[in-house]
Amino acid sequence: MKKINFDLILFISVIVLSIFGVVMIYSSSSIWAEYKFQDSFKYLKSQSLFLIIGIILMFIISKIDYFKYKEKANLILGVCFVLLILVAIPGIGTVRNGSRSWFGIGPFGIQPSEFMKLALIIFTAKYLEKNDKYLTNVKKGVFPILGMTMLAFLLIMLQPDFGTGTILVITIICMLFVSGVKMGFFVKIGIVGIIGAIGLIIMAPYRLQRILSFVNPWVDPLGAGFQIIQSLYAIGPGGLLGMGLGNSIQKHFYLPEPQTDFIFSIISEELGFLGIVIVSSLFITIIYRGIKIALNSKDLFGKYLSFGIIFQLAFQAILNLMVVVGLIPVTGYARNWEKITKVVETLVNKGKREALINLKNT
Repeated sequence: MKKINFDLILFISVIVLSIFGVVMIYSSSSIWAEYKFQDSFKYLKSQSLFLIIGIILMFIISKIDYFKYKEKANLILGVCFVLLILVAIPGIGTVRNGSRSWFGIGPFGIQPSEFMKLALIIFTAKYLEKNDKYLTNVKKGVFPILGMTMLAFLLIMLQPDFGTGTILVITIICMLFVSGVKMGFFVKIGIVGIIGAIGLIIMAPYRLQRILSFVNPWVDPLGAGFQIIQSLYAIGPGGLLGMGLGNSIQKHFYLPEPQTDFIFSIISEELGFLGIVIVSSLFITIIYRGIKIALNSKDLFGKYLSFGIIFQLAFQAILNLMVVVGLIPVTGYARNWEKITKVVETLVNKGKREALINLKNT
């Protein structure tokens, strides 16, 4: 069994970021939770519970030799593939925000694609270690793992969940990059990725609408451009120190998903540039410590596993921040936009009371 070294800086950064997140979830969700559930602490209580469970699991998992995951990598990946297939079946998977990507368990939900992201990292780390000498041969060394990745991506796209699928693919490609695969391969992959993105846009015209709204949100301010406009309205007034914790205006039924996808906008509005620095510094510290752990790993499996986990965390955080500040298009399903448009049009045409009724029913 491998000796486990404890990284105190990494641990403190994770705990501080998690607690900060719980505080901001309460601040951003209290108004919405009070209206929909008659309990302003609804999301605070649930997130606090998840945090406690997460910390307990963190300590338990930290005691497990990570080579156990290598031994069970095939089984773990197989189970995740089965779950991705099951969740796509009507009557088994639950639709949330237009995507059939959840298993509903009472008031809670489990998203199999999140398990797949980790399972594929474990499997890829094992594969790269085992086939290290074949990685210079793209057909023999790279195509098998790339095929497995694309299969997972296609199953996730059936839900559909473009954001999660994209993070999964980017993570695996970066793992291939650090494994020493030839640079020419990544150029070809980039070209294929561009062609594939164009194909996805053609298959679902709402994605083209989203890209157009990204270029100029005011083309459709009550539809596809609504979220990014409201997000920028939240970020803009923040200034150096913000409007004060709990004093956000945009969380008052203006910005959709203020406690989840767009919580960074509320942080910017309430805590200003200072809040941005706090969050960014904590993420940078976690990413730096993760990369350092990967570089110091004595075995290839541990090295690839560490790189994969930290790549995934980094890209997920970076992509979310880029969406919030308008650097890339907002992801999500078309039905989300239909709901948003319905609420906003009612707000404009009939008044706030009717709009809130529609909002409560979504």
